[in-house]
Amino acid sequence: MIKLSKRLQQIADFVSEGARVADIGSDHALLPVYLLQSGKCPAAIAGELNTGPFKAAKRQVAEAGLTKRIEVRQGDGLEVLVPGEADTVTVAGMGGSLMADILEAGRIAGKLEGVRELVLQPNVGEEIVRKWLVKHGYVLQTEEILEEDGRIYEVLHALHKQHSPAAVTNEDVYNPAILAAVPSMDEEAKLEWLYRMGPYLLRRPTEVLHSKWRLERTKLEWICKQVGQSDTAESRGKEAQLRSEMKGIEEVLSCLPTAKPSSSL
Repeated sequence: MIKLSKRLQQIADFVSEGARVADIGSDHALLPVYLLQSGKCPAAIAGELNTGPFKAAKRQVAEAGLTKRIEVRQGDGLEVLVPGEADTVTVAGMGGSLMADILEAGRIAGKLEGVRELVLQPNVGEEIVRKWLVKHGYVLQTEEILEEDGRIYEVLHALHKQHSPAAVTNEDVYNPAILAAVPSMDEEAKLEWLYRMGPYLLRRPTEVLHSKWRLERTKLEWICKQVGQSDTAESRGKEAQLRSEMKGIEEVLSCLPTAKPSSSL
């Protein structure tokens, strides 16, 4: 059986048993092959835009003897899907803005019809993806943060609201009361930090979460110093914005429960 990286294994773990999966941007089709080899999924579609990875995916599927159960299709994003043929869509390894664009284009084209579950791993811009999910009726069920080979990844698991447990609603998931211990923030600011840092990740913080945002604060501080070398009004405004972000990170981290060691480390 194929051995997955920690990142891909977390995605695989979030996929529901028995789901027909469409892996968009499948690269070498490692995830679909694993899901079938492990018996978790009966069939899959591996979509890939670029010719090199598309051919590599076809070879991987053929070598695994799964050509009758995994279809490798070349196309842009969700264009490779026929509406109703997938229960779960997985997308990984790209920026959140591009990921949201792919999901939105697919939604407009009807490609998400019948899709109950999304498992998403944006490399950056996770808040863009979380906001897209809320806007279009998907409810975040859980999320994980992990570190692998010096990089930090977040993996999001969402169900369409028609399939989400009644007790799990977007209103509850993104309840600003999670950050009640940050009195200096209004409700709108707290909501923005929930989107940025992850509502489940903030509920059960790990050292990896703290590491990610300490590093982000350090980056902002460096940028702030560079901006501070200019005397223009625009630079002053940018510096004030950066300092506000740094303060927000500090306040949120300081109010969190003691970080638990991450099993992903």
